[in-house]
Amino acid sequence: MSLPAQALELEPAQQVDTPTDTVRRQLSRRLADAICLPASKLTPQERHMAGDVLVELLRSTEPDIREAVAKRLVMLNEAPRTILVILAKDKIEIARHVLENSKSLTDSDLIHIARKVKEDHRKVMAQRRHISDAVVDVLVEFMEEDVVETLLKNKGSNLSDTAIQRILTISRSHQPYVELLVKRDELRPSHGLTMYWWADTSNRRRILQRFAVTRHVLQESAGDLYPLAAQDGWQDAGVRKALQFIERRQRNRAATERSPYDSLEHAIEDIARTGLTRKMTEEISYMAGIKPATGAQILMDKGGQPIAIFCKAPGLKRDHMRTLWKGLGRQTETPDGQINPAFARVLETYDTISTDKAQTVLRYWNWSLTASLSPEVLKYIQNGVIPREEDFGAAAITAALVFSHRG
Repeated sequence: MSLPAQALELEPAQQVDTPTDTVRRQLSRRLADAICLPASKLTPQERHMAGDVLVELLRSTEPDIREAVAKRLVMLNEAPRTILVILAKDKIEIARHVLENSKSLTDSDLIHIARKVKEDHRKVMAQRRHISDAVVDVLVEFMEEDVVETLLKNKGSNLSDTAIQRILTISRSHQPYVELLVKRDELRPSHGLTMYWWADTSNRRRILQRFAVTRHVLQESAGDLYPLAAQDGWQDAGVRKALQFIERRQRNRAATERSPYDSLEHAIEDIARTGLTRKMTEEISYMAGIKPATGAQILMDKGGQPIAIFCKAPGLKRDHMRTLWKGLGRQTETPDGQINPAFARVLETYDTISTDKAQTVLRYWNWSLTASLSPEVLKYIQNGVIPREEDFGAAAITAALVFSHRG
């Protein structure tokens, strides 16, 4: 005799003695086991069906069951992504298994998850063995210190220019980012030599070691273009600025001929007697082959090391660097007769960098700080906003970051 439908529904519950929790655990484990079967034993359709059933079961199950399922599925290359996404957004104790190790999650999944979870989850994501630049971009958007530092330390993370630019901006007030950025392969000279302006002493040393290079190849490749540009009257501003950056000669002979001083050395000696004025800043800047805005930035730098670059590039001797230092009202010695630590750092920079490398750095600073100072870029700087590199170029970014820095 057949049983009524209602009896069929109730019969299992009446006959099974195993507690509901145990049944749930066993069913969750068996569904996870089924999902993990090789393709030869389970069709994709049945795998997804098992996943759908397991998803519903996990929504109301205990945390330890969810964690057990997460551990079981995490290394499966074809695990149902729906389950993994749910588990990835779970409590961090459960989610970390999926977030750090799952190979089945796509970049799209990771981006979705990153926007829905908390900082602890994003920090675990930043520890993944490989993280694409698209996922890194989203993780960096939140600018959470632990997450960003984890990404910077992770050699398996790929940093896009967008991510580096975001971190570079914040590094002006967070020195640990500077040290970590300097070690990244993705960092370009424009990033490093811009970051120099707010880097501490040890990081300034690292930046120069990495980015103070010669320009021999550029000089050889463009050497024959100077006469042609001169014949054209240097009418192309872009060509003029580019060739000025590449040029071997640092001092500006034309500026020296127009100056009331017969040399850069004599101008600096006058500064030591009368002190630095705006006019004298302009005078020695032009004679040294840079714009006054660059010169002012160098001479006002608190650390002082850029002054060593300024002196070494045009061939000024140590004595004249000391003269300039004193002319700026800075001390070379402490009250007890010891060398002033700030001046000692300047001397170290002067002694450890070659003239041609100093010229590269000085010319890059001059190009990057002044080449793109259009009215539009100046407006960005006045408003404390960093313009987009794709709209204005790398030089505009450098100028905005440096001139708007209040360190």
